[in-house]
Amino acid sequence: MKLMVGFFLAIVSVAHAFAASVYPQGPDPRLTPGSYCDRPSEHRYPERIPYCNRNVDRSLKAQVIRDYNEKLGYQIDRRDRSQFKIDHLIPLCAGGSNHSTNLWPQHQTVYTVTDPLEGLACEKMARGRLTQRRAVELLMRAKNNLDEADEVRVILESL
Repeated sequence: MKLMVGFFLAIVSVAHAFAASVYPQGPDPRLTPGSYCDRPSEHRYPERIPYCNRNVDRSLKAQVIRDYNEKLGYQIDRRDRSQFKIDHLIPLCAGGSNHSTNLWPQHQTVYTVTDPLEGLACEKMARGRLTQRRAVELLMRAKNNLDEADEVRVILESL
């Protein structure tokens, strides 16, 4: 029985390591350092942060995936594309830009965790309970360390 459990754990470990190498678990700061809206369509919230309308065309999305594949060795194009979206590292609602420096291919296992945090952070910004700087700090913490997402959620909910 111990041998079977050990074998199972070894298989799970190898599968996890392979899956982790196929797509990014978080944004890579060399390709996606994040960038703020520099051509706003409006200003939002009590803080009056610049807001850019969503404007990422298919060719830019394809280039972001190509960059992550070619420069970092991921295999996103070989996987089901429907499992990915091109994420704004700094969300548009928090003043992020549509530039490639703010975009990365985000797997559904990541965005199901981080997307609700983005909405919550922007809701708190709209109510004047959270500054843009602190919102971005918290969202980067969650996106770069998924294991801290629950703690970030608790912080946001307490505001």
